[in-house]
Amino acid sequence: MTDSIPLQPVRRPKRHDRKHRNGCCPWSGCCGMGDFRPRTVWLGHPEKREQRYPKNVINNQKYNFFTFLPGVLFNQFKYFFNLYFLLLACSQFVEELRLGALYTYWVPLGLVLIITVMREAIEEIRCYLRDKEVNSQIYSKLSARGTVKVKSSGIQVGDLIIIEKNQRVPADMIFLRTTERNGSCFLRTDQLDGETDWKLRLPVACTQRLPTAADLLQTRSYVYAEEPNIDIHNFIGTFTREDGDPPVNESLSIENTLWASTVVASGTAVGVVIYTGKELRSVMNTSNPRHKVGLFDLEVNCLTKLLFGALVVVSLVMVALQHFAGRWYLQIFRFLLLFSHIVPISLRVNLDMGKMVFSWMIKKDSKIPGTVVRASTIPEQLGRISYLLTDKTGTLTQNEMVFRRLHLGTVAYGMDSMDEVQSHVFSAYTHPTHDLPTSRAPAATKVRKTISSRVHEAVKAIALVHNVTPVYESNGVTDQAEAEQHYEDTCRVYQASSPDEVSLVQWTESVGLTLVGRDQSSMQLRTPTGQILNFTILQIFPFTYESKRMGIIVRDESTGEITFYMKGADVVMAGIVQYNDWLEEECGNMAREGLRVLVVTKKSLTEEQYQDFEARYVQAKLSVHDRSLKVATVIESLEMEMELLCLTGVEDQLQMDVRPTLEILRNAGIKVWMLTGDKLETATCTAKNAHLITRSQDLHIFRPVTTRGEAHLELNAFRRKHDCALVISGDSLEVCLKYYEYEFMELACQCPAVVCCRCTPTQKAQIVRLLQERTGKLTCAVGDGGNDVSMIQEADCGVGVEGKEGKQASLAADFSVTQFKHLGRLLMVHGRNSYKRSAALSQFVIHRSLCISTMQAVFSSVFHFASVPLYQGFLIIGYSTIYTMFPVFSLVLDKDVKSEVAMLYPELYKDLLKGRPLSFKTFLIWVLISIYQGSIIMYGALLLFESEFVHIVAISFTSLILTELLMVALTVQTWHWLMIVGELLSLACYIASLVFLHEFIDVYFITTVSFLWKVTAITLVSCLPLYILKYLRRRFSPPSYSKLTT
Repeated sequence: MTDSIPLQPVRRPKRHDRKHRNGCCPWSGCCGMGDFRPRTVWLGHPEKREQRYPKNVINNQKYNFFTFLPGVLFNQFKYFFNLYFLLLACSQFVEELRLGALYTYWVPLGLVLIITVMREAIEEIRCYLRDKEVNSQIYSKLSARGTVKVKSSGIQVGDLIIIEKNQRVPADMIFLRTTERNGSCFLRTDQLDGETDWKLRLPVACTQRLPTAADLLQTRSYVYAEEPNIDIHNFIGTFTREDGDPPVNESLSIENTLWASTVVASGTAVGVVIYTGKELRSVMNTSNPRHKVGLFDLEVNCLTKLLFGALVVVSLVMVALQHFAGRWYLQIFRFLLLFSHIVPISLRVNLDMGKMVFSWMIKKDSKIPGTVVRASTIPEQLGRISYLLTDKTGTLTQNEMVFRRLHLGTVAYGMDSMDEVQSHVFSAYTHPTHDLPTSRAPAATKVRKTISSRVHEAVKAIALVHNVTPVYESNGVTDQAEAEQHYEDTCRVYQASSPDEVSLVQWTESVGLTLVGRDQSSMQLRTPTGQILNFTILQIFPFTYESKRMGIIVRDESTGEITFYMKGADVVMAGIVQYNDWLEEECGNMAREGLRVLVVTKKSLTEEQYQDFEARYVQAKLSVHDRSLKVATVIESLEMEMELLCLTGVEDQLQMDVRPTLEILRNAGIKVWMLTGDKLETATCTAKNAHLITRSQDLHIFRPVTTRGEAHLELNAFRRKHDCALVISGDSLEVCLKYYEYEFMELACQCPAVVCCRCTPTQKAQIVRLLQERTGKLTCAVGDGGNDVSMIQEADCGVGVEGKEGKQASLAADFSVTQFKHLGRLLMVHGRNSYKRSAALSQFVIHRSLCISTMQAVFSSVFHFASVPLYQGFLIIGYSTIYTMFPVFSLVLDKDVKSEVAMLYPELYKDLLKGRPLSFKTFLIWVLISIYQGSIIMYGALLLFESEFVHIVAISFTSLILTELLMVALTVQTWHWLMIVGELLSLACYIASLVFLHEFIDVYFITTVSFLWKVTAITLVSCLPLYILKYLRRRFSPPSYSKLTT
């Protein structure tokens, strides 16, 4: 499907694309890696290697001891503004450019750098300790001297490693032996592929038959393995034993592997190491997700560039007013230094600290327990989401499957008629049809017997065609061995890679046919009468996303019959089954009820047919080149004219409070798109059930299109509809995007809701990217499975839901929640507050810097445009730190409405989508306020001072500090006790420091009544008009939130 159209790749470059393809560096010969090649690995003989392999060391650090400081400093100074402040500080070493003490420039810069270096150092130390813990884990290795202990970092390719139960697999290995009686073991793979269900792994048959593990060293055996690659779901290799008679040659697939980062869940396993270090599948699949820079940060950067432009203009004007006299070029540099506070150095630090506070608030919110913030740099993005793209299964639904329907074509059984199925199964084993004399049975009995046998055959097929394994655990009364021996129902737990399969096997148990045992080669079913049916497993064809079906060939031990059972999606099974007139119609009917449909079929094989198939299948599996294609071709030769047994329908129930959450999002002005891999009818039904599509909305189901002409006609038909939800399949979407990308996206963006079904992970990411490019709006992607990772990482905000499919999505996301309903509070409360607080904080920091810069400009212009600083030394440092830092930063605690009100009136969120809290208009207002207040303070101090210049400094600086504290009070909408503490603490710090500032301020003068009334008068003139304006605005043009708080 995706081969016909060259889809654009996802934006994030995978680290392995270049780094792992050519080694760790451009001259990768230094690592002894070079290009990846296939390899021959001799069991227990690492010294026989053909090439150099990387050390088995996990290293997730960004720097080492020598590169840490240069690396951190480079990453800081590669940005223009940090480099700008560094050049300013360095210029003070030039005598002609020096404006005061060196520490006035170096201390603020040093403070910013120290905070950054400390943060990076803590992260690096944590990373180092995590890596050291993993690399130092002890494992047992088989060697000629017996079993020896070895660290994970000391393991080499070719080593034979023993892994105990619940122990992490340290390297990529081929599974050779297990202590489990059934000859297989389970792996927990949630840290590799994110799936919580255990995976069944099989040892190499030849080595499993050896008497002891030590005998592995006595054989002359080797593994041929393909070159290292990123595919964790496939593997091609062969195992050869040369000293056998005759020599043994077995094919190896994914079932024979133990990948690093998985955990052995049952028994003790022995494996031979084939890949280490940078060649591990888990390491090669570790990508560097794109570093997301928030829209708010880009807007602040834009404003900062405007401020830098203003700085250059003001400096040039000052020199021009001097008529470019003397060494004017030096004067330009002095003025650039003098007015450097126009660009606030503390802005970035304040915003970063604010983001940390917002992230902490999200994590500590008791209303959304378990929420994790993994990207603390973009919490304010949550306040401006326009499009929410969500997965269906496990995100909107619970991914807890409940069996609802069994359909045999002529008859269907629902939840209310399962007792009929149970009686049919019971009668099949208590009154076998061949025992009854057919001559005495009336016609009605014949019909019943026919239905009874069909029901029994269908139930038996469902009980056999799966990859479920019953696992017995001790329950305190019965130990594990006894439970396994007697098939204790209370101790049995089903393990499978899909919740669908478990629900089907649990259903067969409920109607009388119970799966009680399974190993590598056999399966046991218990009938309603307690009889054990034994089946030999001859072949298994696992489910894949490409084939969309799974099959099994079994031999009934009691009759010797060989049967090929298969189940799969109706799309692929329709072309495999014998002709019938009900499959397509009934699949559609069941899907419209919101059920996930599987088609179950069977085919009886003779011994000759099976032997012929097995010979071709084994030959195909031994081939190293194009193995998957050859194997698929052989299997397809068997998949013809299958007998259709039944359809099964399982329901995936909605998560709690999905409907009210979607209603909140819709009222907040957020458009919700559902992207799912499920079929059209099921997706549409779920969308209606969740009220993603409301009852009053029209629904346009996009007809399947394959050509440009068909797409053109269908788009025209869709264009004529208004306020209509769209449902489209992945195939049709691909055709539309190929020929009419702009037109399709324009129409889709006008829809109140969009449902895309049969979507591939690549398509999900592509839709997110197109929405970003076409609309320029912020997107949020929500998912729970590995197939949602690309979409989550592509979106401006990625939210992972921890669900049945594991943690892969939540680990890749920026934010992780435990339930979909938590998304409402995350956006409406935390997103809204984070954005509004960040906007207020950034503008206030800019106001603080512009005020002092305006005063400097007035001072210089009055004193004949002299490039002399108004404030020096500690005054200039203290102004943006201890004197004003606490009250200004306390704005991160401000809020306009209570969280309950924000949830009750999601329309408040809609106001933020226009970006009004931080815009050129609000920026300009704050600039005018800064110019007004700076001018009033400076001109007031110049007018009211009496004799000495030091009095100007005392009056103006004290008025400036008081003005900033009063402006914080003017800005605050809801007081928090920490805000009051911040105000009082800052004032106390300033008053206490006056004792030590006698170098800049006349201590005797500030104790006089003259000083007090002058400062009071100037402060009132600078602040009182703004208080009056604020009152009038709230009186005659109140903001929307104020109507809800009164």
